[in-house]
Amino acid sequence: MKKTMILTILLSAFLITSCGNATEKSDSSNTKSEAISNKIVPEHLTLETFKEKIYDFDVNSEEWTYKGSEPCIIDFYADWCGPCKIIAPIMEELAAEYEGRIKIYKIDTDDERELASAFGIRSIPSVLFSPLKGKPMMKTGALTKEAYIKIIEEQLLITTQE
Repeated sequence: MKKTMILTILLSAFLITSCGNATEKSDSSNTKSEAISNKIVPEHLTLETFKEKIYDFDVNSEEWTYKGSEPCIIDFYADWCGPCKIIAPIMEELAAEYEGRIKIYKIDTDDERELASAFGIRSIPSVLFSPLKGKPMMKTGALTKEAYIKIIEEQLLITTQE
């Protein structure tokens, strides 16, 4: 009888402790999901939104005229591409770190074949860097975060300070 009573008390204490921990874990996971929902992520562009926000090559086909108010980076990617998957979190980090100074966009080359063709995309990832003024520059292949930061600091942000 004594053993049964002790086991019941221990089991009750264990269940109470476990339920308390489950509630704490649930609360922390809610906080994490809220943080994820507020996360700064690159904006996906379609042909229409590209022409509206970046450059309408149908109207002005002779000279690049960027429409944005901040320099931008456009990541041409595909979901099946390994190197594209490698740089995706880097682009998300850069979007957060440079929020308000640089816009970062993504274009799915499988969905937006006309845009990929217009830019001669033959290898992905291809990343277009567009300063506010002047011509954009394209880099192909997965670069390190440090390489992207160097381009941002030396090519995109330097021209906005002049």
